[in-house]
Amino acid sequence: MAATPDPTPHLPQSPEQRRAADIIRLLTLYRPLLDAFVIDFFTEGLWARLPPAWQPALASATPAQLAGLLVGHGGPGAAWPLSLLAFAAAARALAFPRGCPGGSPRPPCQSSRLHPLLRRHVKPKKQHEIQRLGKVGAPPAPCDLPAPPQPPDSPPFPQLLQRLSQATSCERVVDIGAGQGHLSRFLAFGLGLSVTAVESDGRLARLAERFDQELLRELGKPKRLGHERPPRRCPNPAPQPLTPRAPRHVAGRLDPTAPWGDFLLPPDPPGPGPAARNPLGGPGGSEDGGRVLLTGLHACGDLGPALLCHFARSPAVAAVALAGCCYMKLSTAPQPPGCPLGYPLSTSVAALPGHQLSYRAREAACHALEEYEGRLRGGSAHLRAHCYRAVLESLIRAADPGKRHLGLQPGRKAHALDFPQYAHLGLPLAGLDPAGVPLDSGAVGAMLEQQHKVVAFCTLGQLLAPAVETLILLDRLLYLREQGFHCALVPLFNPRFSPRNLVLVAARTPLAVVLAGLDKDSEDGDSSEDGDSREDDDLR
Repeated sequence: MAATPDPTPHLPQSPEQRRAADIIRLLTLYRPLLDAFVIDFFTEGLWARLPPAWQPALASATPAQLAGLLVGHGGPGAAWPLSLLAFAAAARALAFPRGCPGGSPRPPCQSSRLHPLLRRHVKPKKQHEIQRLGKVGAPPAPCDLPAPPQPPDSPPFPQLLQRLSQATSCERVVDIGAGQGHLSRFLAFGLGLSVTAVESDGRLARLAERFDQELLRELGKPKRLGHERPPRRCPNPAPQPLTPRAPRHVAGRLDPTAPWGDFLLPPDPPGPGPAARNPLGGPGGSEDGGRVLLTGLHACGDLGPALLCHFARSPAVAAVALAGCCYMKLSTAPQPPGCPLGYPLSTSVAALPGHQLSYRAREAACHALEEYEGRLRGGSAHLRAHCYRAVLESLIRAADPGKRHLGLQPGRKAHALDFPQYAHLGLPLAGLDPAGVPLDSGAVGAMLEQQHKVVAFCTLGQLLAPAVETLILLDRLLYLREQGFHCALVPLFNPRFSPRNLVLVAARTPLAVVLAGLDKDSEDGDSSEDGDSREDDDLR
């Protein structure tokens, strides 16, 4: 597929532009697969839409063989058609590398690299993310065993935001979409940075302030002699002491269309809480005329593009580090006049025919590929959830054709039930009486026997999903390159328990020093009991 003509057709395309064009070609070929909702598997005959040459191999494939197809590591006894192998290889090759997951499929219950006071109220996944995003690791503390030898060029666990702070000589951070303030608290108390946390929900901003005050009270208590734990036998460094420097919390929403000096709107809904005072509202772009770093840890939907646009037009912002999420909430064409698009941002991607992404495609980009692979290899009972929901959709549509794609939540443990139990939970949520629905009919049994086909169909969607996410992230990277900024995408988090692990970093100065060695950073080395399992995947 050729790109539309542009004013400078003689200019060569960058590797990123070529990759974006190749992804769009692939997605165009398989758009019916990409845009399909799995819950329509039976109602719309999705299996018959697959290439006929693929159907026998997929129908007979074991979950372990599907896992091999998903990640390209082969599978025991699998014999795939060449066209299916080519499809899978192309999808994997075009997606951004996500790093080597390795290790436990779940984060340790507690991160020993975080100060104990910074772990309070913070889930293990978030502990991993803020530690990786924020800090240079502490120097080794005394342990009974010597620390394991490190390669001579191995950095001391350097992390991203502190490297950005050092490279730009900027100690002010504005954390957009700060939530309960966990990252902001770590940057302020743990690193001693000057942090402003901006959150649209005033209730969360007030809760974050309460957590800050709890931590300040703990820091003000005298040390209780005789009650400290002796150094444990471990290779992990002890966390550095905290500084009594709390972040400042601001309740306000980001206005994506406003100039950089007026980028905050009042919170929604309005209410009591910290005033919406603009941290970029001073004469030099920040309150005291200095420069700031912008960060958003899993900024939802249009918040991510808005952050990048404010960085691009605000001279006060020295650099930005952004991890996105909820791509299905991005604004796409058509939009009312004056409303910015969340996708595409770049002129490069916008000029490519077929660049449009449906809601379903953007939803698929919020994938958890590594977790799904683990479920396939382990033959997890979670795999039946998609089939259950597709059968339930068929029953609902038969009873009331007007009820389609209802957001039903029969429960987190629904996969552990048999289908009649599942249906008795789900049908009332659709306003239907289970007594009037034939749950033990031969047709229901025949659909349940096709669970393996539903799983295979889901696997094909998972194969395409990382390529869709790559296209969205490429669009953001190309937008920044078009503005003349230095930028890169870094697989910063462990994708097994932080699936949105690619962080977009951009600055007004070269990033080579900032990014050098990040791929060698160590993960949290704690080993402990597993935390709570993640919620079931979206069943659409």
